Amino acid sequence: MISGKAKLAGVMGWPVGHSLSPLLHGFWLRELGIDGTYVPLAVTPEDCAAVLKTLPRMGFQGCNVTVPHKETALATVDEVDHQAQRIGAVNTVVVAEDGRLLGRNTDAYGFMANLQAGLADWSAAQGPAVVLGAGGAARAVIVGLLDAGCPEIRLTNRTRNRAEAVAGDIPGPITVTDWDRRSDSLEGAALLVNTTTLGMAGQPPLEMPLDGLSSRAVVTDIVYAPLQTVLLRQAAERGHRTVDGLGMLLHQAVPGFEAWFGPRPEVSDALRRHMLDSLG
Repeated sequence: MISGKAKLAGVMGWPVGHSLSPLLHGFWLRELGIDGTYVPLAVTPEDCAAVLKTLPRMGFQGCNVTVPHKETALATVDEVDHQAQRIGAVNTVVVAEDGRLLGRNTDAYGFMANLQAGLADWSAAQGPAVVLGAGGAARAVIVGLLDAGCPEIRLTNRTRNRAEAVAGDIPGPITVTDWDRRSDSLEGAALLVNTTTLGMAGQPPLEMPLDGLSSRAVVTDIVYAPLQTVLLRQAAERGHRTVDGLGMLLHQAVPGFEAWFGPRPEVSDALRRHMLDSLG
């Protein structure tokens, strides 16, 4: 039910039709019986800053920000939290009571919450993590791991200078390895994370030999279409514990929903089934 007092939020992107966020937040709104709605906002890059500044006047509680607007949001909001500053992007905007725009990034939280939900006994402090990729998702993963006590990040990317830029931007024990020597990083690692689009439906495959990876190491892929990527299947066949990428999408949405609508929602089996049905 939506009344004239409904709380409003949404997701801003260009394009935005592919976003699963309306489906996700809509599930929680119905489940919790909240008078509110979450809508897609197709906004061109040149209009992004102006539309963000209009949110308070339109009665919005805030919005998610997706590609290509995350850096614009970082530069536009009135206040940026520490984690978003370190990641270098804003994915969640909250309208404060006084109308100021508060910028946050929930991707690091979503990544860590997904791992902890899937592996109750797992800890980032157990050993080095190998991170594939150097985009925004990689930055969030690295910040999340470092904040949780990971002793070393081994970063590799197809374009080395992008990986070096990430290592230069985020303080901490980060070493960069050439992409063609990525397998060398696996020795002694406790975690392997793919943050690239390689292995995603419609993208080239990820070629990552796992021979050097300890059998105790965890393997996770932030790709969720397909849910079981080739990397995860190969890891499972070798006996590694694996965590798929859908949970990161679900968990990263929790803080924003709570800030906009009040209750803290649950990432439940029912929600996961609902989202999997939408993915086919």
